[in-house]
Amino acid sequence: MRTLLSVGVSALLTLASPAVFSAEKIDEPALAFTVDDPRLEWAPCPDFLPAGCAIAVLHGDPSQANVDIFFKVPAGSKVPNHTHTSAERMVLVSGNLEVTYQGQAPVALTPGTYAYGPASKPHKAVCADGEPCVLFIAFEDPLDAMPVEAP
Repeated sequence: MRTLLSVGVSALLTLASPAVFSAEKIDEPALAFTVDDPRLEWAPCPDFLPAGCAIAVLHGDPSQANVDIFFKVPAGSKVPNHTHTSAERMVLVSGNLEVTYQGQAPVALTPGTYAYGPASKPHKAVCADGEPCVLFIAFEDPLDAMPVEAP
């Protein structure tokens, strides 16, 4: 078992060695943003989402795979039931957000909480009163959001 583990780790390290990465990726600049960074360009959300909702693209192209965004909704707002083609990996940056995925109990997210949402699984959310809710979201596939009537 120990031999299999060391072979597996060795293979993984070989795959992750710098020689495997293309020069294009190595030359890509590193970056960092805060929610209030003046370089961010906030754009409105699709019409079915609450008034005041905004999205800022942090990295990537929303029409392509692997895009990272900040998603902001005003305090006290409700995000209606919707789906995404892509799975989403999220971390709540600010506010308090209750998220409910179809067939599951609601989950209360507080700043720093990680959450995963499966592709095409309907979900909704409520941002608590107080401060706006801002989520960092990483999408595997192009960014989209489609409204879904609640069951």
